[in-house]
Amino acid sequence: MINHRRRGLRALTAIVAATTLVGLAGCAANDDTPPAAEDIGPEGVDDGTTLTLWTRAPLEKQANLLVDAYNASHENQVELTVVPNDDYVAKVGAAAGSGGLPDLFAADIVYVPNWVEQGLFQDISAQIDGLDFKDQINQGHLSAGTSDGKEHILPFVLDLSMLFWNKELFAEAGLDPESAPANLTEFAEAAKKIQALGKDGVYGTATGLNCGGCLVFTWFPSVWADGDEVLSDDGTESLLASDTAKAVYDTWNDLWESGAVLPSSQDEAGPTWTAAFTEGNVGLMFYPATLLSSTPFDVGVAGIPGPDGGASTFVGGDGIGISKDSDKAAQAWSFLNWMMSEDAQVEVLAKNDDVVSRSDFANNEYAAKDPRLVTINEVAGQGDTPVAMNFQQAFNAPGSPWLTLVRNAVLQGTDTVDADNDEITAILQQ
Repeated sequence: MINHRRRGLRALTAIVAATTLVGLAGCAANDDTPPAAEDIGPEGVDDGTTLTLWTRAPLEKQANLLVDAYNASHENQVELTVVPNDDYVAKVGAAAGSGGLPDLFAADIVYVPNWVEQGLFQDISAQIDGLDFKDQINQGHLSAGTSDGKEHILPFVLDLSMLFWNKELFAEAGLDPESAPANLTEFAEAAKKIQALGKDGVYGTATGLNCGGCLVFTWFPSVWADGDEVLSDDGTESLLASDTAKAVYDTWNDLWESGAVLPSSQDEAGPTWTAAFTEGNVGLMFYPATLLSSTPFDVGVAGIPGPDGGASTFVGGDGIGISKDSDKAAQAWSFLNWMMSEDAQVEVLAKNDDVVSRSDFANNEYAAKDPRLVTINEVAGQGDTPVAMNFQQAFNAPGSPWLTLVRNAVLQGTDTVDADNDEITAILQQ
């Protein structure tokens, strides 16, 4: 049973998105002043205007569903551009510098604070504050887009890290296919039992041991589940040498040494880190919730446990706002306002097995048919979204000190966690 623990999401601080965006603050302002937020109106304007929207490729499915549904029910028409993930930051940076951003654009939630600070999004506080369901909107995403008390983005698509397990392999290994491991010890025991089946090409678990973003997404929740933090409140100190964090590394080191981890996990840098599970060759792993609808066999779903139990999740995905360059703010708000409605959240996202961004829709008619979707929606309100000034360099970048810490602790079994953690802090404080 999942122990749902309400977490207070701390105020999020800005991160440096990429060197592409350095120096954009000076060119964030547009010569053409957009309409004041107060002039947009509570529902926006639907007058047949053509709007442009950019999103990154991982969200193509959800973006197409939302855009198609909006276009079919409104006079305004949204033209969607899907950009390869690796090109997105550079494309936004170039457009921001030249005044060429689209009317609406989405952003990975860890980049949102920086782009807000750079002035790339318009202030839509009046509209968001006017929503009578504001308190039901995912607070992590709202906080990421808030600067100096002003709000700039709404959730576009949520992506959560969850524990998934292959029910068929669980049954073969003598495990209860309807019960989630209650803590990391049970997680490891289950992985070893599946490994002990001796099935060719099948492994207990898998991860991305050369993918800082994958490890942030899936291992931070194990620390939160036990009630600990991964960063200081101001994002300048790494707390990843705590006893809880060390217990996480020790569990994974034991799994690696026992041979229960997919061998290619050692060099997995991200592109295929979920493939083996999707192919039915991994027993259980920490996995993106957005892949539930495309997983072709029966799986169990739960929050990610900590060493002593509990459950948490990394609340990722993308936020979306009106760009500084748009002179169609009233029409763009029409799309954003509709996007948060029951028609969009339930009849588009939930209907297609995606996570809703409003907690009051967590147990909707479609989710009610699948308890796993209810679980995902509920855990969404209990996770965290850690952000720090130099998050990219400290955690996600190739060769980051976070990757060094994990690889030393898990693959080498060396006692260097404290020193490696200090290196993360040094980057965060630059």
